[in-house]
Amino acid sequence: MTHTPRTTVALLAATCLLGGGALASPATATKPGSGSATGTGSVFMVNPVQSSGDQSLTDQKDAAAAVPATAYATVPLRNLDGSGYLVGRWANVRSNTGPTAYSTSNTFAYTRDDDRFEQVMAYFWVNQAQEYLQSLGFGSRLRPVNAESQDVRVDQYGIDNSYSTDKQDFIRLGKGGVDDAEDGEVIVHEYGHAVHDSQVSGFGSSLDAGSIGEAFGDYLSVTVGLDAARQYGWPVKAPEPCVADWDSVSYTSTTPHCLRRLDTGLVLEDRKGEVHYDGTIWSGALWDIRQRYVALGLGTRAWDTTLVDSQFGYAADTTFQAAAKVTYAAALKRDGSQAAAAVRAGFAARHIYF
Repeated sequence: MTHTPRTTVALLAATCLLGGGALASPATATKPGSGSATGTGSVFMVNPVQSSGDQSLTDQKDAAAAVPATAYATVPLRNLDGSGYLVGRWANVRSNTGPTAYSTSNTFAYTRDDDRFEQVMAYFWVNQAQEYLQSLGFGSRLRPVNAESQDVRVDQYGIDNSYSTDKQDFIRLGKGGVDDAEDGEVIVHEYGHAVHDSQVSGFGSSLDAGSIGEAFGDYLSVTVGLDAARQYGWPVKAPEPCVADWDSVSYTSTTPHCLRRLDTGLVLEDRKGEVHYDGTIWSGALWDIRQRYVALGLGTRAWDTTLVDSQFGYAADTTFQAAAKVTYAAALKRDGSQAAAAVRAGFAARHIYF
């Protein structure tokens, strides 16, 4: 899954409950109606590796038996439009391979051997990411961020890769190995690009800006996943800074399996001129500052709020140094001098000075 300026955006994967009984077809079924705003669905608790800690799990060609039944959770599917499809206020599963998920009762219970499972994952995690941003105040106390029904195309990309595009304004999730829509962190990573694009038109038009985009996608995917685990009481048994634990089992040989990590310790001089690699320098700073906010008693939500709000001030072709300065100023204004010092120290630890 990679992301260059969002005309060709993606999160590079080296290549990223039981149920599934027959549902009534749209042609013959009675629709739930406009009042049916919440349904239920089966999803992975972020992903099976994160929730189980089992690093030996493999894809096995989409076999249901490849993951334990305990990897699934039944969750509310909020903000549905009542049409019987996975379409709602913040997410719209626009196209897909295989049959389209449809339910007369807004109940979407599938396992991973059914393509409709990935449609449920896409709807749930896009909606969850927007709800997390709104829980921080975006759209109420603060300016809205990507406050629209985000179009998602599931398995509509025939390689193990995913991307987001600002021109057509959709997220496309690919297949191959572990299909990308089976990992909540892959989905939210791509949503992170949509967030940046909604905040700054054309964001990612320089190497540093593109790297920041990849870094933020990784950071958002982890923080939304951890918040969901807290919200629903899900276990987290893999390293928190690991991105896309499940997706990456198909293309990594070492354990723990991670597409990338947020705690590499790379510094500015380690740059290679590739947005995913260079992005780990920026995401390392974001993760570092997160810990510093916790140590100050401010908490992760305060940092996430300040970080996202600061991004409205980034230039489309920003440098690391310029973006760090804007973030520092936002922290000083929102959270005070100690928080601002923590932001400066986190960036300085990656040799990003301003």
